[in-house]
Amino acid sequence: MPNISKFITAVLLTAIWLPARGQAGSTTSLNMSNPKFVTPGIRPIKSEISFGYRLHTDGWSLFTDYGKIRSKNAKTQDMFWNAHVLQVEFSEKKHPREEKVSSQDASGNSTNYVYGKINNFYSLKAGWGLSKMLAGKPDPGSVSIHWVTIAGVSLGMLKPYYLNLNSDPDAIKYGEDTRSRFLSQSRIIGSAGFSKGLGEMKFIPGGHIKSMLHFDLSSNKSSVVAVEAGGAVEYYGENILMMVDQSANPYFVNFFLSFQFGKRW
Repeated sequence: MPNISKFITAVLLTAIWLPARGQAGSTTSLNMSNPKFVTPGIRPIKSEISFGYRLHTDGWSLFTDYGKIRSKNAKTQDMFWNAHVLQVEFSEKKHPREEKVSSQDASGNSTNYVYGKINNFYSLKAGWGLSKMLAGKPDPGSVSIHWVTIAGVSLGMLKPYYLNLNSDPDAIKYGEDTRSRFLSQSRIIGSAGFSKGLGEMKFIPGGHIKSMLHFDLSSNKSSVVAVEAGGAVEYYGENILMMVDQSANPYFVNFFLSFQFGKRW
């Protein structure tokens, strides 16, 4: 977590420094706040779509954003990118105590597993929010900074974690009757794989909210190249148990760094 925090801080400082440097070195600054800058006959930008990867302090996500530019003035709506944002996200949560361990099977092949892990926890989220431009302008080569807030519903998916043991023909999951074998490292061969336990997946409804700073680094108005840094809170309808002898909670709080690419039209 300290390394992620340092990385986020570095990104924030870089993104703030770049616009200032670009403005200081520019000899032909464009007045984007002037509606006359818009070239007649060119359609203003109204929509954007992007895809990205999010690294959390407690896991990772894949997501897609669809934005609808909002402006009362059609001539300037592609200059100040305030937008309504629809976001769909798939995440996997990692418990802070998770640690991969290597073992060898009878053939001498090395396999990995997480010792003491009871359940995998995934979530599918759909959210709606607003993106407001705080600083910068969409001039070629500049950086714009936006504040984005999104809230919506979450569907948690709790899947049992199975292990293969050298003394059992079938993979086992954690339970009162299997506890001693499940935690006996000398008998563990490795994880049974993602597909094992899918039929036992439990669905848990919930909600989420996230707030972030969005740094648009694209060199032109028709593309999206961005970095985001922020935090999120998720809450589910019951306690989520992921590790042996660890507390179960219905909520998650995390910080994240995102990378995304897309286009505007």
